[in-house]
Amino acid sequence: MRAAVFAQPGSGARFDWGLTGAAELGRVCAALVVVDVLSFTTAVEVAVSRGMRVHPFPWGEQAAEYARRVGATVAVGRRRTSPEQPWSLSPAALSAAPVVADLVLPSPNGSAISAAASATGLPVVAACLRNARAVGRWLLDQGYGTTDAPVGVVAAGERWPDGSLRPSVEDQLGAASVLDALSGAPGGLSVEAAMALAALASTPDVPAAVRGCVSGRELAEGGFAEDVEIAVRLDVSDVVPLLRHGVFSAA
Repeated sequence: MRAAVFAQPGSGARFDWGLTGAAELGRVCAALVVVDVLSFTTAVEVAVSRGMRVHPFPWGEQAAEYARRVGATVAVGRRRTSPEQPWSLSPAALSAAPVVADLVLPSPNGSAISAAASATGLPVVAACLRNARAVGRWLLDQGYGTTDAPVGVVAAGERWPDGSLRPSVEDQLGAASVLDALSGAPGGLSVEAAMALAALASTPDVPAAVRGCVSGRELAEGGFAEDVEIAVRLDVSDVVPLLRHGVFSAA
């Protein structure tokens, strides 16, 4: 009973939160979409649009060792960039940094979810406000969104200091933007997906909401307002970063 109901059966597009929600939808969906607007999936879109291949990796010291093993460049924390190491989770930094063939991009939320989802073998797409419409269009073109091939859209969310999930405005709106593009899916939306979409419909100014929410203010007050500005450019990209064999590249 539990296994069936928590997967939101009978709908073509479904919605959940965080690593646990991704695992639940990953059991039954034909494709997963990960949304981490501030900033992992925005950073992935920026890097992939510049021709880089992005390796998602959980946050931690092992990222550098993994990068050495696969012959990639590792991104560092926003505040640890240098002229020699300009690659970080900052979309602004990645917009200006030299293009490298392979970039390991660790993050505690979107990257960890993507890395875990990759192990399922399902197609995993990185979506943000910049490419939400393109992602939804691509999924429908590929035949996803039916009850037989449902799509699971996962808002990464943030973390409280105790490690628990903090649902976040920017990821709810980013996920809902993908669901908006999937609203014509032949299998329809689950109740959870429809409620996320209702939040988007009641938000008259999405960029202003993201700038004003906790995550947006935290970044801006920390000196990274440009990251927020890059993230709130709606539907400016047709790039669909698809995770194949553990690496995001353009679909």
